[in-house]
Amino acid sequence: MVSSRLMYSPVLTEYSFGPDHPMGPNRVLRSYELAESLGVLDRMLLTRPAPPDDDLLRLVHSDDYIAAVQSGTPQALFGVGTADNPLFPRMHEIASQVSIATVEAMQSVASGDVDRAVNISGGLHHAMPSGASGFCVYNDAAIAIRKVQADHPGIRIAYLDIDAHHGDGVQEVFWNDPSVLTISLHETPLHLFPGTGFAHEVGGRNAMGTAVNVALPATTGDADWLRAFDAIVPHVLEAFGPDLLVTQHGADAHRRDPLTDLQLTLDGMALSYRWIADLAEKYAGGKWVALGGGGYAMPDVVPRAWAHLIATVAGTPLDPTTPIPDVWREPLGEAAPETMGEGQVPVFTSFDEGFDPASRLDQAIRATRRAVFPELGLDPTTM
Repeated sequence: MVSSRLMYSPVLTEYSFGPDHPMGPNRVLRSYELAESLGVLDRMLLTRPAPPDDDLLRLVHSDDYIAAVQSGTPQALFGVGTADNPLFPRMHEIASQVSIATVEAMQSVASGDVDRAVNISGGLHHAMPSGASGFCVYNDAAIAIRKVQADHPGIRIAYLDIDAHHGDGVQEVFWNDPSVLTISLHETPLHLFPGTGFAHEVGGRNAMGTAVNVALPATTGDADWLRAFDAIVPHVLEAFGPDLLVTQHGADAHRRDPLTDLQLTLDGMALSYRWIADLAEKYAGGKWVALGGGGYAMPDVVPRAWAHLIATVAGTPLDPTTPIPDVWREPLGEAAPETMGEGQVPVFTSFDEGFDPASRLDQAIRATRRAVFPELGLDPTTM
């Protein structure tokens, strides 16, 4: 059985821009509570992260930007105190703690203390070196990757982002780093923030082929999403040969999310987590770090998605038909869901069975394969 770690501290549940903001309170807390009520946390090492460390933030972020966050006053130049990223009490402390949690999760896997680790409060993938963006203050994934690179020279890390929004901040940080592969499956940037993540974005001059972007048509559902994932992700992971897999699991690809147009179900999302666990075993020696991210369909979608993720990291995935304990359902009243799924059975047709030139999805898959596969020594036309 795999050994796994869950990063947990009350402060990790406090990253919130307020009740009127899409990234409001209780997303992380209710996910922990659901996982606990299902008995999932009993199978994991629960770890409270160390105190914040500004030196770790400096692995990615500029001194001026860190000072702007610490100031507690609006700093429009740095994206702090804006409509997207309003100030909230103890912003620097809480956002720093999220980053430290991801650093410690990644260090524990890279060093071999555990096989897998998860920090659902992390995955703040839009934060840039000198600015907040898209509800993200500090880029915990990028900070943690940089720290592990420093501690383990020569390590090769693959970062896979399945949030509905492009993982632009992580891609930006490692654009010219051939030892880090960034993969992002997201809704087309023609329709959605941040407006990046086109197939032709394949990495800098010294790292061509290490940025992989799959821009999915709006309204893509389970079958097409799984088809795209299967057509791209296993192949580029095998070609790259990572020592460690880091994944971001924004739950905003769900069909009820208010900010996006993708149409995945919880059943499809849970299946993708199981696929990713298998890919970590096959291509990264079992070393896997999972993070949260976006997701704004509260109160019941995000907690169910992340409880599935935590259970999968623990090595005991939940069947979507699993009943939800009454202790968790009670605060939601009659509207509370009864099971961990939505009664769907996700199926897909492999891209290898044929390309449909009239399909916008297949056009997107082909664009990505043509742009990046040759850079990785892969044939974009056959697999």
